[in-house]
Amino acid sequence: MGYVHSIESFGSVDGPGIRFLIFLQGCPMRCLFCHNPDTWKQDKTRPMTADELLNQAEKYRSYWGEKGGITVSGGEALLQIDFLIELFEKAHARSINTCLDTSAQPFTRKGTWFAKFERLMKVTDTVLLDIKHIREDEHRKLTKFSNSNILDCARYLSDIQKPVWIRHVLIPKLTDNDAYLHELAAFLKTLHNIERIDILPYHTLGTYKYEELHIDYPLKGIEPPTQECIDNANRIMESVLK
Repeated sequence: MGYVHSIESFGSVDGPGIRFLIFLQGCPMRCLFCHNPDTWKQDKTRPMTADELLNQAEKYRSYWGEKGGITVSGGEALLQIDFLIELFEKAHARSINTCLDTSAQPFTRKGTWFAKFERLMKVTDTVLLDIKHIREDEHRKLTKFSNSNILDCARYLSDIQKPVWIRHVLIPKLTDNDAYLHELAAFLKTLHNIERIDILPYHTLGTYKYEELHIDYPLKGIEPPTQECIDNANRIMESVLK
């Protein structure tokens, strides 16, 4: 059983083609810019089976075209890796394209978890990898966690040539910094599997959820980046794919 936060039937930016989006519940990180604090706790929703989700997804199959399929996001989807394996294996048995959207926070090359991750990758067609910050100390300030295992996950995905889309949230005063962006670009140039890099402008659309949950929003007063800043970040990242 998987703990599902929500479902969207028609997604056009979360993987190749048109996607059926499944957002799983639960996330260990506490990103200062998180717009879905309602996904943090895993016990806030009803469980669903892999077959229930795939049966629902296939109702929209006619819209997917050749590239579309399902994308599983979160929260942090890898917290439910056993369910992900079952879901993606059954999806491939139905010839459904699979995409994983993850921050890779649980990633490790140790023990049984890594064996499970290897199995999952065999039935994962594309990974959307969120890199919150390239610097270790700043990543801890931003998320409460290290980024060393996340960057190691990026290297592993490159080693196995798994198609990856990189996602990076541009936040004024926190990640919108040329030095940080150039460091991120330099790291990404060492990888050999990146198909796309998405700069995601920080937004405040989820702040109402903090009010509903009686949680103080940590980035009060920070406005979304200007178009000039977004264009600058995109220019820096363009050098990675040349």
